[in-house]
This record gives sequence, C-alpha cells and structure tokens, in this order.
Amino acid sequence: MTHLTIHDLETAPEESQTFLAKSLKANGRIPGLHGVLASAPNLLEGYQKLHELFVNSSFDKEELTVVWQTINVEHECHYCVPAHTGIAQMMNVDPALTEALRNETEMPTAKLQVLHDTTLSMVRNRGNLTDEEVQAFYAAGYGERQLLEIVLGLSQKVISNYVNRIAETPIDTVFEKFAWKKA
Repeated sequence: MTHLTIHDLETAPEESQTFLAKSLKANGRIPGLHGVLASAPNLLEGYQKLHELFVNSSFDKEELTVVWQTINVEHECHYCVPAHTGIAQMMNVDPALTEALRNETEMPTAKLQVLHDTTLSMVRNRGNLTDEEVQAFYAAGYGERQLLEIVLGLSQKVISNYVNRIAETPIDTVFEKFAWKKA
C-alpha cells in the first residue's frame, strides 16, 4: 500500500499554494486529490488546467459526465466515481444517467450511448478506434472536435485516476455517501 501525503495550505510546497488556494476558493475546501497532487506543483497545475479546458469544451453537462464517469468506472477509481457522482448531482445531471454509468448499464439516449462506447473503446484500446467506431460517432452527431475532446477528458482522468490508485486517496467527506465499488 502506498499512501502519499495529502497537503493543505500550510504543508504544501510553496509552488503549490496558489493552486490549492484556487481549489479552496472554487470548492470551499481542498479536495483530497488536489492535496495529493500538491506534492508535484506542475502536476497540480496541469490537472487544474486540463479540468478547466475540459469543462469549457463543446460537451454539455451530460456529455461531460459520460466521458468522466466512463473513464472513472473503467479505471475503477474509488475516489473519482463518487466525486463525479456528486459533481453530476451539483450540475443537475439526471440521476438515471449517473446510475447507468456507475452500474455499466445502457445510456438513456442513443447519442450518449455512442459517446460512452467511443470513450470506453478509446480507453481500452489506447486510442485505437476502428473506422466503424469513428463513423458511428460521427453518425450520432459528433465531429472531429468532440473526438479529440475525449482525449482531453481522458488526459485529465488519467492523472486523477492513476494518482488516486497510487495514493489510495480517501474519499472526501462530502462524497462518502456516493461510495462505489465495481460489481
């Protein structure tokens, strides 16, 4: 078991303090993941920037949730699945969508199913999508921009999912009620 330091504003390296202050201002607390990332200031900065860029991508709140949770569930991230369940709730995403993602059942719409399937294939096959998968993605109404934005979301999630696995980051208290374990 590897347990990494979870920093706060007082224990974090000086280069991370600005980023942790940003987390505190945005969330009213410092998420455990951010506290862990603070040991590597550039990683914390990169994670925050990737998050900001992905949130401001062309995906709506449901699509963001599909990409995030598809990756989180596939990576079996004990920290991110509950966190993004709570985040989806705060974004007023339909709980049925969140539960379908957590339980790996069918998405509520054909378009979201294609987004889920494409994201999952991208994760499982390390970006090697078939021509048929890409064409199905385009036929569902997505384009090149969205295909590339999945890579952006995946980049953010690789950081958080992998770090949480290494650190065994405890679930933040506010998300404990959404605890999850792959069935």
